[in-house]
Amino acid sequence: MLKLKGINKSFNVGTVNEKHVLKDLELHLAPGDFVTVIGGNGAGKSTMLNAVAGTWRVDSGTILLDGVDVTNTSEYRRAKYLGRVFQDPRIGTATNMQIDENLALAARRGKPRTLRWGISSKEQEAYREQLKALELGLEDRMTSKVGLLSGGQRQALTLLMATLQRPKLLLLDEHTAALDPKTAAKVLELTDRLIAENQLTALMVTHNMRDAIAHGNRLIMMHDGRIILDISGEEKKKLTVEALLERFSESSGSEFSNDRALLG
Repeated sequence: MLKLKGINKSFNVGTVNEKHVLKDLELHLAPGDFVTVIGGNGAGKSTMLNAVAGTWRVDSGTILLDGVDVTNTSEYRRAKYLGRVFQDPRIGTATNMQIDENLALAARRGKPRTLRWGISSKEQEAYREQLKALELGLEDRMTSKVGLLSGGQRQALTLLMATLQRPKLLLLDEHTAALDPKTAAKVLELTDRLIAENQLTALMVTHNMRDAIAHGNRLIMMHDGRIILDISGEEKKKLTVEALLERFSESSGSEFSNDRALLG
């Protein structure tokens, strides 16, 4: 479903601040893979997601989505393949629009536009059922402005919107980092359920080692622009934070130095 082949990306080229962030990066995701991504500051995690989304054009290499070469495809054209949830709960929704209007926008993304805007009773009922499954009481607040929701409610809504059309790939960029622990756990539980129910392929960047181990069927660890660990199956199920740190030291030749990940 996703292939990254020989991806390189540098910033501030030709200046004293030049930084080679992704270095001949290779990654292959099979359909249905739910891959968590962990790594220290500057490892290249978010840059990799931005490269896949088309936010950053890569310097070299190839990006394939479901067999389609999208390396030189613009960000807005790639959007039809992707669902994305960001760290900031305010991104991904229209603050001044109602909950049902936000869902309608997500449901109609990529479809031919007409002069008709109104939401039909059939659509309203579908949105009500989808919101009810979130177990946050939003099905009774469908005409409320999204800007009135809490961070957790808004992130849950964003997650639902990102998965409405069953994207070929779901990108989650530290999407629980701005939430309190209890709310983050709820959003992660919802993440697991939506990915499983819709049989999605997903790539989730997280700063929390325990979350990276507990969720998904595969874990990759990045360091200095490359993937140095790729753990799946029974090996991942038995993994502990201590064992992961030891594996990191063995593979990188250095100590892991991300306080957020260690304290998460």
